[in-house]
Parts: sequence; C-alpha cells; structure tokens
Amino acid sequence: MCGLDVALLSMTDRDSYAGYVGAVDPANKRGIRQRNLDPMIENLNVTDHFLIAMPGLGDPNFNRTVTYMCQHDSEGAIGIVINRPTELKLRELFKQMDVESGQENINEIPVFYGGPVQPECGFVIHEPRGDWEASLRVTDSIALTTSKDVLEAIANGQGPKRMVVALGYAGWGEGQLEREMVENAWLNAPAENRILFDLPTEQRWKSAAERMGIDIGLLSSTAGHA
Repeated sequence: MCGLDVALLSMTDRDSYAGYVGAVDPANKRGIRQRNLDPMIENLNVTDHFLIAMPGLGDPNFNRTVTYMCQHDSEGAIGIVINRPTELKLRELFKQMDVESGQENINEIPVFYGGPVQPECGFVIHEPRGDWEASLRVTDSIALTTSKDVLEAIANGQGPKRMVVALGYAGWGEGQLEREMVENAWLNAPAENRILFDLPTEQRWKSAAERMGIDIGLLSSTAGHA
C-alpha cells in the first residue's frame, strides 16, 4: 500500500498519465489544439460520480470502464476503475503485504485494476468510512484508504462491510478531465452504492449509464453528457 500523501495528492503523479489516448494534456505537450471549455463543464465537480467510458474510447486502459471518482477539484481528479477484476485474489495481496488471513471467503475476493497510475500501490474504496491511518473522505459514508491497517482488518474479518480493493488509480491533471469530456470521451452519472459494491462487475458499465436513462450500447463516440 502507498501513503496518501504520495499516491493521492501528488500532482506530478496525476499528470503522469493523460486519461486516454489522444487526450489534451495540461501542458499541451502533444501539441493538440486546446479548446475553450464550456463554463458548465469547467465548473463541474464529479466527486462521488461514475465516470463512464464512451463506446468510442479506444484506449485499452479505459475501454468500457466505470471509474468511481474519489476527488475532483481545480488541481485535477482521481478515480478508481471498478469493473475490471484481475486474476489476482486478496490471498496473494495479503501474502505480498505480509498480512496473515484465515478468512477463506475474504481470501478469494478479486483485486481490481484501478487504473494505469502507480499500479504497484493498493487502494481500498470502502463503506463505512471508519478510522484508518491514511484515508481520503469521499462522502459521509465512503472513503478511499491506502494504509496497510485497513488490509489487516479485512484479513481478520474486521474490515469495512463493503469494499473494492484495487491496484493503481486513474489520474487527471488540472483541466484535463474537463477537456476529455469536451472530447466526448466520458459520460458521468451520480454514483450508486449498489453498483459500486454489489452489482456483478460485467453489469456495471451498462448499469452506470442507465443512471442517466441512457442505453450506452446505442451511443456512438460523438455524444457525451456532463
């Protein structure tokens, strides 16, 4: 696990990966034409929202993904992909972290691909928030935690009741996510805990879009919602 001061709040790390292939990065390093942002998008805050990849988003890091947005402010945004379980189980993660666990039902929980930034770092989205060493408050009931103590509690059957454990995160620099939304890369919808924690992962992309009354399978890559 990585400390929040390193893994969450470092703008250098946020800027280390442009959210999708073809995105306009904050410094316009790729020479892509900048666009003036619609004030509605410029002032948008998608904390505690689902960021839903449009069908035309071809970047394999984000194709058909749903990202739970944990922080969005004037300096950038951070989220965790919630619909890409990996073959890695908590059993292996506990072993790597030198955490003992005899809870077989917990040992077999899959670890998710959280995003392309810092894939060596672990992140836990959980409810209730609890009191952990390094947590970012997302809502009154949900937090994002990176400290080892939450994993130790999970391994002992004393952790949060609902959780998503992931390696890596998705990060955007200042204004970058807003520009990607202008580029029609994403839909966004208010998050729902049932989708975040309970729904089978293969249903989350479609169900998140349905929160906006949208059948995402019928959309082309030329339409977005903010």
